[in-house]
Amino acid sequence: MLAPLLLFQTLVAASDPEAAGMSRHALQNATGILEDSIRTGQINAASILVSRRGKVVLHRGFGRMSAATGAAPVQPDSVYLLASITKPVTACALMLLVERGSVSLNDPVKRYLPEFHGGDKDKVLVRDLLSHTSGLPDMLPENTALRRAHAPLSAFVEGTYKTPLLYPPGTSFRYQSMGILLAAAIVEKITGMRLREFEKREIFDTLKMENSALGIGAVPIAATVQAWASPQGNAADTERFGANSPYWRDMGHPWGGMHSTVTDLARLLTTMLNEGSYDGKRVFSPVTVRAMISDQNGRIGAPWGLGWALGRSQAWNFFGDLVSAKTFGHAGATGTVAWADPETGVICVILTDHLVQEGSLLRRVSNAVASGVRD
Repeated sequence: MLAPLLLFQTLVAASDPEAAGMSRHALQNATGILEDSIRTGQINAASILVSRRGKVVLHRGFGRMSAATGAAPVQPDSVYLLASITKPVTACALMLLVERGSVSLNDPVKRYLPEFHGGDKDKVLVRDLLSHTSGLPDMLPENTALRRAHAPLSAFVEGTYKTPLLYPPGTSFRYQSMGILLAAAIVEKITGMRLREFEKREIFDTLKMENSALGIGAVPIAATVQAWASPQGNAADTERFGANSPYWRDMGHPWGGMHSTVTDLARLLTTMLNEGSYDGKRVFSPVTVRAMISDQNGRIGAPWGLGWALGRSQAWNFFGDLVSAKTFGHAGATGTVAWADPETGVICVILTDHLVQEGSLLRRVSNAVASGVRD
């Protein structure tokens, strides 16, 4: 069970950190780290929101929307490409079908996607797709060729049906975007809807996540924070299928194609802390939430929930060093992290344009935030 003191909270306007049991000085340390990173050119943009038990104690934007001269300043709720924070949202969509009785986590994937079969693929369970134990690769061997050709998402699904497993399902852990892709394919097969439409109707609209979309949504690319592009990269490929290209931004890939803001993500995390409710609206069953934020991989010693990363897992250490083992959240390769700690009631969302120092920046800011709890 989640701590009762966290139930039925909604995000309220920014308040005095001390009144929420948070240190103002610790939060100033967190913003100072982001300001230094902007000043030294490690990143161009950042937004952060910190709340505790529903009270927002920090909500700011830093830097510019792009590296272009004269680019507009970042706002607290500027829209970012989330990268892999998309994954637990895809898992949320699938779990809605689980709680409605349309899907079972312990069914083989081939029951819903008959094209995925043969050998050990017959043993891959739906739960393996969400806990990264399916044996599928993170990316297909032909990933670059598909992107260069502007292949539709269906071509990635077809490639996943055919690609060999890396290990027998359920026996090991390996972070895998293609498993999440098949989870999305199940949602679309069962509902007869595109995943982006299902998520909008069932999650974003209900939670009033008004600036969130799988794919571009209502916000044009030019009005979003531009993801960092390596100057050493292939310029033609960057323009054709890079992180800011129309193709990649609107593909709606369920492992990394969602756009959102710090406030919208904080609403989703608050819903998880509230055992599935937000502002009086029930989105998920309490038992669904408990399953999603509980370790599903105890048998192999690789802590992970259903879509959500957990605690201080060595496989995914982006939440810092001071959060509790019950913490859940996710991070993304565009320099993003979002986490919630049920033990302290703290929610932290940090969105930037660039993953630097192998995640050290996100961890250090998260440490400053987590250290601010005073009761």
